[in-house]
Amino acid sequence: MLAMQLLRPGQPLQQARLPTPMPASGQVLIQVACCGVCRTDLHIVDGELPALDRPVVPGHEIVGRVAALGSGVKHFAVGDRVGVPWLGWTCGKCDACRAGRENLCSNARFTGYHLDGGYAQLVVADARYVFALPQRYSDEEAAPLLCAGLIGYRALGFTGRAWRVGIYGFGAAAHIVTQVARYQDREIFAFTRPGDDEAQRFALKLGAVWAGGSDEAAPQTLDAALIFAPVGALVPAALKAVAPAGTVVCAGIHMSDIPAFPYSLLWQERKIVSVANLTRKDAEEFLALAAHAPIQTHTRSWPLTSANEALADLRGGRLQGAAVLRTA
Repeated sequence: MLAMQLLRPGQPLQQARLPTPMPASGQVLIQVACCGVCRTDLHIVDGELPALDRPVVPGHEIVGRVAALGSGVKHFAVGDRVGVPWLGWTCGKCDACRAGRENLCSNARFTGYHLDGGYAQLVVADARYVFALPQRYSDEEAAPLLCAGLIGYRALGFTGRAWRVGIYGFGAAAHIVTQVARYQDREIFAFTRPGDDEAQRFALKLGAVWAGGSDEAAPQTLDAALIFAPVGALVPAALKAVAPAGTVVCAGIHMSDIPAFPYSLLWQERKIVSVANLTRKDAEEFLALAAHAPIQTHTRSWPLTSANEALADLRGGRLQGAAVLRTA
């Protein structure tokens, strides 16, 4: 099969012809239709996450059709359309798993990182972490739901009943969670790269009540803030923007160092919390919501062999919405 493989962090992906994978017990083989390009992929490729000791095929927003079933798989059939997210396997035995926090499993394996992912024509996946997708989305439209959508949904949940919510970094996750928040009758204030008028217009089009640069003050005090940009300096800025008892949610897997800030910004029961990975419950809830909520994903697609170009545009902030690779 054709795949785009990371041989060493910091280097471009390489085209490779790899053996067709075979599903083991409890796994499914999936013919990949498309795969989203996530900022986590970029962190892996650029070496911002701990390097592995082997080549890896990135990609964890996978949409495809079941091509074969491993023994013991009963809830899927050949031909079913399915999606595969970031969390690809957990042990079910550690303290976190037994406490219902499988997203924090100490032995977890992640798709496109520990497990070969969807920048390929075929992929095998643990059937426990494979999900049916809402039919109202095309393959390309569904791909961003599997990480940008899921992590945004989980992050928004950490804000509780917050009404005025700021979003720092208006990329793939932000463009989906803005629509979820508006569906829940919340107000969204979008903070983009300073001077990025195009991103600000995009945010307003999706329902934000205000959009400006991350160097600007919000016109109203916020109840909570979500940070998707991997920029630690945004944490003090968000703390300054939220009201007493407000929550700042750091939603990325990687962030630059948070600079020192005065205690007064945290005082009055403000909170900083990080979001790690996702759970199967998150996926089930969000995909059920996406089946009927007015969520539209905005995508730009490339052929699989142009994965490096897609990553470069993501790295350079030249995207609105989400990037998707087509394997056909």
